[in-house]
Amino acid sequence: MACGFRRSIASQLSRVLDLPPENLIKSISAVPISRKEEVADFQLSVDSLLENSNDHIRPDIQVQAKKLAEKLKCDTVVSEISTGPGTVNFKINRELLTKAVLHQVIEDGSKYGLKSELFSGLPPRKVVVEFSSPNVAKKFHVGHLRSTIIGLLGTGFQLFGYEEKLQSNPLQHLFEVYVQVNKEAADNKNIAKLAHEFFQRLELGDIQALSLWQRFRDLSIEEYIRIYQRLGIYFDEYSGESFYREKSQEVLKLLESKGLLQKTIKGTAVVDLSGNGDPSSICTVMRSDGTSLYATRDIAAAIDRMDKYNFDTMIYVTDKGQKKHFQQVFQMLKIMGYDWAERCHHVPFGVVQGMKTRRGDVTFLEDVLNEIRLRMLQNMASIKTTKELENPQETAERVGLAALIIQDFRGLLLSDYQFSWDRVFQSRGDTGVFLQYTHARLHSLEETFGSGYLNDLNTACLQEPQSVSILQHLLRFDEVLFKSSQDLQPRHIVSYLLTLSHLAAVAHKTLQIKDSPPDVAGARLHLFKAVRSVLANGMKLLGIIPVSERPSVRREEGTGETSGGGADQDRELSSLMMGDADPARARRLGPSPGLLQPWPDRILFPPTTSSWRLAQSSPQSPSHRG
Repeated sequence: MACGFRRSIASQLSRVLDLPPENLIKSISAVPISRKEEVADFQLSVDSLLENSNDHIRPDIQVQAKKLAEKLKCDTVVSEISTGPGTVNFKINRELLTKAVLHQVIEDGSKYGLKSELFSGLPPRKVVVEFSSPNVAKKFHVGHLRSTIIGLLGTGFQLFGYEEKLQSNPLQHLFEVYVQVNKEAADNKNIAKLAHEFFQRLELGDIQALSLWQRFRDLSIEEYIRIYQRLGIYFDEYSGESFYREKSQEVLKLLESKGLLQKTIKGTAVVDLSGNGDPSSICTVMRSDGTSLYATRDIAAAIDRMDKYNFDTMIYVTDKGQKKHFQQVFQMLKIMGYDWAERCHHVPFGVVQGMKTRRGDVTFLEDVLNEIRLRMLQNMASIKTTKELENPQETAERVGLAALIIQDFRGLLLSDYQFSWDRVFQSRGDTGVFLQYTHARLHSLEETFGSGYLNDLNTACLQEPQSVSILQHLLRFDEVLFKSSQDLQPRHIVSYLLTLSHLAAVAHKTLQIKDSPPDVAGARLHLFKAVRSVLANGMKLLGIIPVSERPSVRREEGTGETSGGGADQDRELSSLMMGDADPARARRLGPSPGLLQPWPDRILFPPTTSSWRLAQSSPQSPSHRG
């Protein structure tokens, strides 16, 4: 594994540099593959060794690299040492590289990359992740509930709600009520007053208000759980800010007892985080009527979670519009005396622009999921040589979700997200569809040839450039995981998996298994199995369920022949995944998705979809707002 090679290189460097090997391991990195030229396997950045140098004048980096390389010697692990621009490069013995990497991938399975020494210095941690945060009684979209909206919804249902509609389709009806009451409130100030009074009653524990809101909450969570399951997301806890209604009053009392609470002439209560009256550092924690605010309840929630979980780290995943809010929450916790506030982190993500929730002009996540599944099903059904799948609905949904997730994760989390159906279903290039296609094709190879060839591995049979490039790329997986764990950006994993899939596609064309000598075929199958394993691991980390189902054999109409494996099957599977469909045949299946309703080109996603960006498959303790 990469860390074994790193340690061997670090041990030799430590003898020359008189530094502990542990201090050098993270300075030794696997070299990214190059399409233009053969590259070394590992490199040491000499500049990183000089970062802590006490010399006022830094020596010439290139000269230092050459001097260091001259002091090092090749051994049973390192077969060649060279220098690059400010680096010392190491080439690993090719047969050892092949044997070690493939053995480690198969041996570690889903833990490959996570057992690296890059992670060994990190102690086990308990991490609480608050993400998704959908709004009670509202479908998944980008809107973030504020306290006044709670009151609007409670008042709106009393004015415009119907019990029958609430029973049959709770979220849809409550959203309709929400939109209608907002429109009415624009011209009727009395509605805003009623909404404020409803929220005040809720804070004061009015039984009728609490009962109505609890009902909205229960109905909402039932719907959220159903949609979460489609995304492969499962929670340890469902809790919302309204859960901390009473505890928020305790926070206000604590702030007052510490002399941090200040009353304004308007009757509100604020905390001056700057200590000198800087208006930009004033955080309002209580309304003039005594009711709490967002910040107050988030502080109460943080204190409660520390008491309950004793976490090492707590991460809030929300849109970037809440950046200042969480800065103030963390700062307030700190001045209240909670040193663990430094363990709280906000991970912001960009939002989709162009739609206004209050007008009801929004496309919901479930509509998007249904649309993706429908389009994929139509692609699959319209292929001329279709093979039947055991569960086409499930396959279509998994491929569609992969397309959505990869499009969402390719860039920086903080970047605003512009949704496009054309990009989601792009038939070629760096897409989630391509990842699923690659995984399914590699799985098909294992099913076709695995029983006869997966025995002893002859490493001498994997010295072609295509094989070496894949092995070098597999070396980097632990570094990619480590980098994503440090900056919490999934784009590193996405980029890695797309490159791995492209390498596999090239190798699949040139490294034939069928009709090759047994030792050659076996070695290549080991290589493809390792690629599929790492590809599956990475996809699961992103919240993508890999497609492994192989189309069953079916007789073609009018030919009397069956569809075989190999290249023909790959072409068919490619068509199934990539959407090379017969439009005429597709029309016979029913109207195209574009005719079902006028889908907009920009879709507003809620925090739930953006929560894919961090924690689809990790342990979670999320909450919802409201």
